[in-house]
Amino acid sequence: MNCLLNLKCQWQERGYSMQNEDLNKKFEEINKKLDYLIEEIELQKKHRREIDDFKEDLMRVSREVFDTAVVELEEVHDHIQTGDIYYLFKKLLRNVNNITKIFEQIENIRDFIQDFGPVSKELFKDFMNKMDEFDRKGYFEFYREFKDITDKIITSFPVNELRSLGNNIEQIIYTLKNITQPEVLTAVNNFINAYKDVNFEIKDKITLRKLIKEINQPEVKKGLYITLQILKNISNIKNNNLSK
Repeated sequence: MNCLLNLKCQWQERGYSMQNEDLNKKFEEINKKLDYLIEEIELQKKHRREIDDFKEDLMRVSREVFDTAVVELEEVHDHIQTGDIYYLFKKLLRNVNNITKIFEQIENIRDFIQDFGPVSKELFKDFMNKMDEFDRKGYFEFYREFKDITDKIITSFPVNELRSLGNNIEQIIYTLKNITQPEVLTAVNNFINAYKDVNFEIKDKITLRKLIKEINQPEVKKGLYITLQILKNISNIKNNNLSK
């Protein structure tokens, strides 16, 4: 650049001053180009230094990896052969598509977990709220008591009796079905209420006259008639079963 300035001064001293402005512009353009070239050269030097540093780091890491691989392979060299490695490599190449599909499935699972995460939190929250509601209502306490009852039934009945119970389960279910009929439940409830109202502490002497007097009452006659009807029906059912 100093040479160019000296050259410019020499031209001016010799009388070449008629195109000073054009020369100044050209010199400025040349200076800009020289500055650009210098910047590019510096960038190239920096880039070359970075590449050299990267090569050194890569060579150092490669040596460490190689040394580690030698030490690790030394422990398994008696259990593996070169052909096994080739066979594994060819196996991997033949199953590249399958391995790719596996990775795609893993990615799909990961995406599903990410999408399902907020939903699972809400479901878990609802589940815990429902469990708390069940606990407050006494469901778990009822289950514990029911479990104790079941344990007592299992320990109280031998296996043969349970087997007999299983053989007659159809008849038991049919009986329970009849018991749960509204009219049967009403009759049983009436019987229980009447039983509770009976006074079993009889202090007066019971005579035949008192019995006849009680029997002559309309409600007693009606009760005896109903009892006789029930006994009659039971006898008919028993006779029908014997005839079968």
